[in-house]
Amino acid sequence: MFFAILAYHAEGVVESWTPQEDAALMDDLLATHDRLVTQGHMGPAARLGPVEQAQTVRGLGDGMVIDGPFAETKEQLLGLYVVDFPSQEEAVEAARELRRANPSAVYEVRPIMLYVPGASLARP
Repeated sequence: MFFAILAYHAEGVVESWTPQEDAALMDDLLATHDRLVTQGHMGPAARLGPVEQAQTVRGLGDGMVIDGPFAETKEQLLGLYVVDFPSQEEAVEAARELRRANPSAVYEVRPIMLYVPGASLARP
């Protein structure tokens, strides 16, 4: 079964890290990623761009484009992982591993009700 692990963090905190601090954190996260890939559990993962570049489309018809995320919170959705585990408990354990690598982040685990693989995101 596929699960989404949504990574939340205070964007200002993430942006305050030096390139060296960010690289060290990513080394720790990538060690977890590599293990999950080797075990066949890790699917696509992405670090999202800044909230200030986000736009929300909502409303009737074609919708209205609103700058920024829909919700005003202290923590923003900054990344996501798609994982494949037999149970949600195992997906939660993967989120705990990610949190051990990035202890100031918050991870939300949600079942994916419909997964439609798309085209490759490889750059031409």
